[in-house]
Amino acid sequence: MAETWVNSAERIGADLHLELEPTGPGGRRAALIRALRDAVRGGRLAPGTLLPPYRSLAADLGVARNTVADAYAELVAEGWLTARQGSGTRVAERAEPLRAAARVPVKAPPRARGPRHDLRQGKPDASEFPRAAWLASYRRALQQAPNEAFGPGDPAGRVELREALAEYLARARGVRTEPARIVVCSGFAHALRLLFGGTSGGGGTGAVLRGPLAVEAYGLGFHRELLAAAGVRTVPLPLDEDGARVGQLDRERAVLLTPAHQFPTGGPLHPERRAAVIDWARARGGLILEDDYDGEFRYDRRPVGAVQGLDPERVIHLGSVSKSLSPALRLGWMVLPERYVAPVLAVKGEREGWASALDQLALADFLASGSYDRHVRRMRQRYRRRRDRLVAALATHAPRVEVTGVAAGLHAVLRLPPGTERSAVKAAAWHGIALDGLAEFRHPEFQDPEGGLSDGLVVGYAAPSEAAYGAALEALCQALPPG
Repeated sequence: MAETWVNSAERIGADLHLELEPTGPGGRRAALIRALRDAVRGGRLAPGTLLPPYRSLAADLGVARNTVADAYAELVAEGWLTARQGSGTRVAERAEPLRAAARVPVKAPPRARGPRHDLRQGKPDASEFPRAAWLASYRRALQQAPNEAFGPGDPAGRVELREALAEYLARARGVRTEPARIVVCSGFAHALRLLFGGTSGGGGTGAVLRGPLAVEAYGLGFHRELLAAAGVRTVPLPLDEDGARVGQLDRERAVLLTPAHQFPTGGPLHPERRAAVIDWARARGGLILEDDYDGEFRYDRRPVGAVQGLDPERVIHLGSVSKSLSPALRLGWMVLPERYVAPVLAVKGEREGWASALDQLALADFLASGSYDRHVRRMRQRYRRRRDRLVAALATHAPRVEVTGVAAGLHAVLRLPPGTERSAVKAAAWHGIALDGLAEFRHPEFQDPEGGLSDGLVVGYAAPSEAAYGAALEALCQALPPG
């Protein structure tokens, strides 16, 4: 049976797995030569790889140092290895690789050709991620991080981030809270899983909330599917120009709303309805889940504050950096009434799951340094210009198309005549555009006898890069019926 040796991480040189035949012509020296030669020929040792020093390898193999030195010298002479004073022994750059004919051919599957223009909702411009500022915050956070930050995490999240969030949310969104009532998560979907699913990946169990849950008649189907998988029944609330008709709330335990900017139709929840839903929660012992998914991006009016500020003990405020920075960061938060903090932490488990502690520290610095505010202000101006270009292009090329929901956010709704939505989506696809029809977001149980929402397209104007946006608008206008 072959002897196996794996170089330890503490030793100098690359980690390496060798198999030495216990017996054979030439003894251990020849066996080592053959093993190293096979490793190079087979491609496991790439050109330029640094090999362990004689003493280290000899100690691991249990052979004399001279045995290793002789094996290296032989392979250097054969051209498999190179040795230079001060740089160690390395695999030669011209070492013979595994011949292509000996490899098992693996044919890659054909790559599907995607759309040329991405106008789907909910996606920020990835090219505008503030790399330099984020790197500076990450470097500072890494340098200043206490040693315990590299150990098991706090399920509530890093205290530095919770303190920074408490200050920012109070200042920018009117949220009334303190760090102890904030729980960091990896985004809105993770928050829903923690609240209703009873699982987090951290070892906790038991759902914090139960259905039935009232939801807006139009919203993300992914969220409804997530809730359905957790056994939560959702009840659709009708919508109009003033937002969700919260007066139709009945015996539901909780209601999920997007009050600052209804998704996807775009309007804010009217102040009278904000007060009414708070009154409902107080009278029924209900709970409001506030999805503040793009609360920072306001264009034509003063920012709409968070409903949570009206009654912090009746509202769970949910937010993330998915729209403002990037969904790749996987960072979000829950601002909880005091009575829900312990149950949520119990579900999350004893160890922090899903959200990197180092990313949390970087975001804390990004917020505290003012970099987050500067980035949001810059992107607010950029997205407003894109919104304006969209509205102007449609006014010129498709004047009969009504554009709504454009006072805030990263998308607009283009109202279409009844019965034309499906053909419009197909026409957009034919022109290489990825977008969604309004019907994609309708609750499957919702019936709209008044036909108030009708057909439409949900057009995101944030995802394309600045250079690609003009072509995307041109393609969209070509896909829409003229006149």
